[in-house]
Amino acid sequence: MAAAKKEKYDQKLTQLLSKYSKAFIVHADNVTSKQFMNIRAAIRLMNDSAILMGKNTLMKRCFRLYEERTGDSTWSCLLPELVGNVGVVFTNGDLIETRDKIGEFKKGAPARVGLLAPLDVHVPAGPTGLGPEQTSFFQALNIPTKIAKGTIEITTDVHLIKTNDRVGPSQATLLNKLGIKPFSYGLAIMKVYEGGSLFNPKVLDITDDDLLASFGAGLRNVAAVSLATGYPTLAAIPHLVINGFKNVLAVSLETDCTFPHAQKVKDYLANPSAFAVAAPAAGGAAPAAAAAAEPEPEEEEEDMDFDLFD
Repeated sequence: MAAAKKEKYDQKLTQLLSKYSKAFIVHADNVTSKQFMNIRAAIRLMNDSAILMGKNTLMKRCFRLYEERTGDSTWSCLLPELVGNVGVVFTNGDLIETRDKIGEFKKGAPARVGLLAPLDVHVPAGPTGLGPEQTSFFQALNIPTKIAKGTIEITTDVHLIKTNDRVGPSQATLLNKLGIKPFSYGLAIMKVYEGGSLFNPKVLDITDDDLLASFGAGLRNVAAVSLATGYPTLAAIPHLVINGFKNVLAVSLETDCTFPHAQKVKDYLANPSAFAVAAPAAGGAAPAAAAAAEPEPEEEEEDMDFDLFD
């Protein structure tokens, strides 16, 4: 019976490896069977993906047998990742869409004693709804409180649990009393496989703007090194041309030798006022005309019928 099950599993994995070209290595701790069922149905309907779980030793054995039969070693990079409670999500669809669809099925869960915290847990300041008789419980956890309107109120935000710390009994009890479910569980994507290589899932979030920014930074570094060492490169050519032009222009200004671009600079240095007047002349014509059209009003003189010395 066991041999038949292993043979059936090997056939299933062989079909998946032959059909799909991309995959996710996923961690499945604290994932319920209902979550598995929902994820499996959702990704199958979206882009005909498939989830494969199983014992790590059996999965590794089937991968090796597939490589021996077909000579295809592109999937062998997955073997070192098959450690712990992991599985493989095979897909031919868009990796980002498949990842997002898997992430939709995360489920909130309370903090259990002894569990490694996957993230930081903060308890916000404010009323707790608990009676004054439980003040000693908060004092044991060094949480500042006060009594307001007959209930305990936390006065400041509290960093209760740090990432990768184990949840203690008091911490779990407090979170349960406050009705806080700090953690959410689902299939956690550990690695992404495509084209015979594995990479971090964060790579899927890289945009074209990020690539251009990284390329530009690298190009500037190459140009800086090239200029500092005097070794010409394609990245430094624009800077070398500009620096060469500056040198030629400086020589031209100090001698009688000239060329069109240098002559413009010479003319400006010889009579800068001509350039200064020419610029506002065009733009200043309209205001001047407006000023001419609106003369300042003259004050009217009033005739007086009496003399100040009368």
